[in-house]
Amino acid sequence: MNLPRPADLLLYAGVGALLVFASLAQRENADAPPAPPPPDAIEGALLGPITPFDPAVTVIAPDIPFQPASGTAFSIAGEGRWLTAKHVVEGCRRPALVVGGGRAVSADVRLSPRADIALLITAGGPPALPVTTVAPLHVGQRGFHPGFPQGTPGEVASRLLGREVLHVQGRGRHDEPVLAWAEVGRTEGLDGTLAGLSGAPVMDRRGRVVGVTIAEAPRRGRVYTTAPDTLGPAIRGEQRPDEPLTSEPVTTENYGRVADDLRRDLRVAQVVCLSA
Repeated sequence: MNLPRPADLLLYAGVGALLVFASLAQRENADAPPAPPPPDAIEGALLGPITPFDPAVTVIAPDIPFQPASGTAFSIAGEGRWLTAKHVVEGCRRPALVVGGGRAVSADVRLSPRADIALLITAGGPPALPVTTVAPLHVGQRGFHPGFPQGTPGEVASRLLGREVLHVQGRGRHDEPVLAWAEVGRTEGLDGTLAGLSGAPVMDRRGRVVGVTIAEAPRRGRVYTTAPDTLGPAIRGEQRPDEPLTSEPVTTENYGRVADDLRRDLRVAQVVCLSA
């Protein structure tokens, strides 16, 4: 039996090392920068632009610690129409959207009978995000989820895996068609659960909303959103045509900044329950 010569062993080891290095180099790292720091304790929050939510229609929002029932909503019509996940507001007697400066806007709620979607209605609102239920979806396409995971500003980048069926347990037990996404990046420093991201939009590269974020499977690195089949009926008659797209394509390099802009403009807002 002929054993490999030492020179051959070195050659094999070198080739193996190159293959391992190439494999690691191809692993995707699509993390976003950290979210902006909290308001300066001395100077207070940055004074934002005039919004429809000025003092006449707002209420004082007490400092509410993060709770499982808090989530995210996004505007789908400038006259005060928002979408969130149904489980975020179901059972809440007084849901509200946080608009900054210790203020919140009370919202009326309409729950979808067939999907984990709720329509929130307020007295006026910011420009809407465009929603599409007819654009073709492709396995592997990018998804971007801006919102408030763990009750703080944050976002996730994902890649579409395909369709699945979500088995919802509890009082409203049912099976719901969903889209499954593989998480490929998130806000730097955001560890653990994505609770609080429920209700966030999942946007494509053009900034169009293709679903509502409703669940996660942390161990599998999966994020689940509504499918066009259920999103379409939930927004029928509410979404307005010709809503403006984001000002630039959304990419894994800029989605953190795009998300910050959407939250700053209140097109994406935090949902809390002021009275359960």
